[in-house]
Amino acid sequence: MIEARHLRVLRAVATTGSFSAAGRALGCTQPAVSQQMKALESSVGTPLLIRTGREMRLTQAGEALVRHAAGILAGLTAAEEEVAAIAGLRAGRVRLVSFPSGSSTLVPTALAALRAAHPGTRVFLEEAEPPNSVELLREGDCDIALAFRYETAVGAEDWSDLVVRPLLRDRLVALVPEKHRLARAESVALGELAGEPWIAGCPRCRGQLVEACERAGFTPRIDFATDDYPAVVGLVSAGLGVAVLPQLAIESVRPRGARTVTLEPAVRREIVALTLPDLAQVPAVAATLDQLARAARQK
Repeated sequence: MIEARHLRVLRAVATTGSFSAAGRALGCTQPAVSQQMKALESSVGTPLLIRTGREMRLTQAGEALVRHAAGILAGLTAAEEEVAAIAGLRAGRVRLVSFPSGSSTLVPTALAALRAAHPGTRVFLEEAEPPNSVELLREGDCDIALAFRYETAVGAEDWSDLVVRPLLRDRLVALVPEKHRLARAESVALGELAGEPWIAGCPRCRGQLVEACERAGFTPRIDFATDDYPAVVGLVSAGLGVAVLPQLAIESVRPRGARTVTLEPAVRREIVALTLPDLAQVPAVAATLDQLARAARQK
């Protein structure tokens, strides 16, 4: 195993022509230089220097190693500087995957604060709903996954292998046309909407809706289903049905022609940021998690 410190000593000896001069250049003693050279020759298994009286010259192997040492040490220095920049948050990259309502609410605030504090850190954002986003994390295709799970969901996903950073509990609200009979109610029980046509969201949200309605004693008649929250709002505003949406989703759109009504009893989803245990130690990842938590506390 060739060590970088040994290469530095060899290059100093080759440049200065003696152990004592190399020691002065490196700030160490002549015996220390001699020991380093013996260790290097032992590592490579061949002599590197020929000592003739006061003169010292390189063997063919020594010449070859010195020739490569400059590039090796330059590359190592560059690598050390890049790692130091990443560790000091002067550089770095974070791949973030988020679900749409998180992308439009929590993520912008968090990333703006991160850029202001650490302008050298770059964040790449993609969108995916859980559990797909969580699988991207486990497969190494992202560094942080913004995800959610419903508190009352059957067979909740296991995140025990991941670092879980709780962000907030997002309450669901009913969304009804502004001329609906319940549009000005202070709150509504899910069962009061049993006979309505429904507009459902993403597959996971759709499953949660069906579970919640069945617990309330009915099966919802889903007339429309879309992953696009503005489309859900538009359909409700046109009087084509009712919906249940997370509060974060309502924040990201303007529900013109529709009104939100508090659901009782409350239905919530847990919003979290997930990462792998090793990634949690990476400074840029840790800083991004901190900013996501701060953005969530503002909600």
